[in-house]
Amino acid sequence: MTTRPALETAAPWPPTAAPWRPRVAGAVSSEQREVAINSRERGSSTLWGVALMGLLMAVATAFATVGSVRVARHHVNNAADLSALAAARLALFDPEGACVRAAELAAQNGVQLTRCEINDEVADVWTALSISLPVVGTRTVTGRSRAGPAEVSPRQEQ
Repeated sequence: MTTRPALETAAPWPPTAAPWRPRVAGAVSSEQREVAINSRERGSSTLWGVALMGLLMAVATAFATVGSVRVARHHVNNAADLSALAAARLALFDPEGACVRAAELAAQNGVQLTRCEINDEVADVWTALSISLPVVGTRTVTGRSRAGPAEVSPRQEQ
């Protein structure tokens, strides 16, 4: 039977020196690193980061504003087109009722009919929509549409 050699005395726990961070030749201590950094440049990357985030937010706000204006413009023009078609349909039979019907359709589409004219068989319709924008405030977007036959027949005098 063989005997094992006795274990040497164990090192104290926790170790006083940090064995997991060996000193490397040419390593710079934190004190030396602080001296190497120019005191005028300390924290400048934070300021650049904040400035870049502000710029990105401004660009995002500008794109959102332009997008909302374009959507409102399409909405008001579509409502004007529909209202003009409805008014042109009734233009020959009931010119006064044609503008009333156009106003009803504009209101159902969420816009306001600002002007309606019936000339012979052609209906001219103007609509408006107020929108609120983040930087410039409340603005009004307008739309106009004309509807009628492709060729207007001249009125015959009797």
